[in-house]
This record gives sequence, structure tokens and C-alpha cells, in this order.
Amino acid sequence: MDFKEYQEKSKETAAYPAIGEGYVYPVLGLVNEAGEVAGKVKKIFRDDGGKLGLERLEMLKKELGDVLWYLSQTCTELGLELDEVAKLNVERLADRKARGVISGDGDNR
Repeated sequence: MDFKEYQEKSKETAAYPAIGEGYVYPVLGLVNEAGEVAGKVKKIFRDDGGKLGLERLEMLKKELGDVLWYLSQTCTELGLELDEVAKLNVERLADRKARGVISGDGDNR
């Protein structure tokens, strides 16, 4: 499945309240789900001695899917195509790497 197909299919399951602009709810969901991913990683260290097991990996896969869903809905609400966002990101990272500024701070390095 590519991003275009994913975005189309995920949009079919989008049902959320209209609060402010259409992108507000999915952005809040995106932040929430990203926090859940971080919480699952934290528990790997708290409960599993820092070793990633299959059960935690499956939990992470589900949470990352939720992150992807909210990212896709955010793009949809903003009139953006997820595959174009992904393409732009890879191009920006390749450019940073070529210029030797892949690490460091700042959006426009």
C-alpha cells in the first residue's frame, strides 16, 4: 500500500467532532498518539530492562499506525497529500546530509 491509497482509505474511517478548523482534532490526536508511542518505549526500560520484546513491538506497531492515521487526517484536512509530505521530507533530509548538516538544530539548516 502506498501513502496515496492509505490516505484515501483512512479518510473513509474519519469521524470526529468539528472543533475549530477541521485540522484541530486530528492534530490533537496526533500529539496524543505520539505520546502513547513514547509511553510504550518508556515501559520497555521501566518494565523490560531495556529489551524490546515481541509483545511490546506489536503494541508499538499499533500505536504507530494510530500516529499514521492522525497524520494522514491532518494532511487531508490541510489539503495536503501524504505522499507529497513524505517526498518533501526525504528530499530535505537528503539535502541536509549532502551539506553535512543532518544533525543539529533548526528547521532551515
